[in-house]
Amino acid sequence: MLKKSHILFALIALFAVTLACANPLGGLAPAQPNVETVVAATFQALTASAPVPPTATLTPEPTSLLPHSMYFLNNDSTGLIQVYRLDKDGKSVTQLTFEPTSVDSYDVSLVGGSVVYVSNNQMFMVDFSGAGRRKLLDGGSRDENNLFLSNISNPVWSPDGQTIAYGYKGLNLYSITTSQSNRVLDNKIRDDGNGLIFPEELYSPAHYSSDGKKLLVTLGYYEGASSAIYYPNGNTLVRLSGNEGAMICCGEPSWSPDNSSLYSGSPSMGMFSSGLWKVDAATGNVTTLLAGDAGNGTYNFADEPCLAPDGQLYFFFVNRPSTDEFVNRPPLQLVRSAPDGVTGRTILNDSTYGNLNEALWTPDASFVIAAIAPDPNIYQGGTLQLIYTDSQKGVISLLPFARDMKWGP
Repeated sequence: MLKKSHILFALIALFAVTLACANPLGGLAPAQPNVETVVAATFQALTASAPVPPTATLTPEPTSLLPHSMYFLNNDSTGLIQVYRLDKDGKSVTQLTFEPTSVDSYDVSLVGGSVVYVSNNQMFMVDFSGAGRRKLLDGGSRDENNLFLSNISNPVWSPDGQTIAYGYKGLNLYSITTSQSNRVLDNKIRDDGNGLIFPEELYSPAHYSSDGKKLLVTLGYYEGASSAIYYPNGNTLVRLSGNEGAMICCGEPSWSPDNSSLYSGSPSMGMFSSGLWKVDAATGNVTTLLAGDAGNGTYNFADEPCLAPDGQLYFFFVNRPSTDEFVNRPPLQLVRSAPDGVTGRTILNDSTYGNLNEALWTPDASFVIAAIAPDPNIYQGGTLQLIYTDSQKGVISLLPFARDMKWGP
């Protein structure tokens, strides 16, 4: 499963720096004058010398294509990865960071639009405009042979904008109010001597639930990865149950609107199985909605699920036969179903989407922004297409390339 494998490789490299990467109107025949016209002309002549009070000029509201501004990573003119913002008009792009080394990871606060990011193993923050750059944390020099020992990874804002979770020797919570960090989970490291150091379990935040009461965490191992749910208030970690846990990882699961569950899909088969799953956030119990092997000689491939506020589940999906040992990101179709992934499942348009690397759903699931790789060997980002779930509205091309998309305020 190459999509997961690529992410897992980064985890096995143990949260190392992420790879780098535009009628004139015709004249009218004169009409015969009428009484109203003569009266109007006379009135105009009588009042021509009177001063005319200034009138306010109304500036029309710009047309908004997007519900919020959208943030993403892309290369700058020198080839370094930086943070950018696409405004709600879907056209205006602003570069927000100008680091001398590439940005590895970032997040945007839904309260004010401040951006936190990691570059050169340092964590910085800038405001909505990209100004006010300040350093929050310096991880020091990195051991290139054991990057997990001192590597800062994946900062994540809490919904209220008061806390930044990040990975550094474990799971840490940085307080905006006090500028202090608290490590709540220590990485588990095994030292076999003679410079042989192995990670037994590493912790890196993925994303908060919308109520801020739960934090999805990626668990990294020497071989593989999984997920867990961290509860900040009780300082407890809920692990996923069942073998499916190894397939639900790397920040890909999405929260349900009520934050009680997570949905995760896999469009690849090989290292792990393809399929679709639901996770109970309270217990960690995993329910298989669509098994990879459908049992009739065909296989289910699902990706980027989103449970909408209307109770419908939207995701990319295909069921197809396969004799290949490895299948990676096959052409998928956009579908809608009941929350079980099966009942009433309907294909929403005739298009197929192969090499889908990433998708960003609107909160109401009225459309999804898909990053389609132009080449099957590209595993991060791609050309952005805005795809409406109402097929009559069609598809809009947004940007030639972006990755790691996030909604802003």
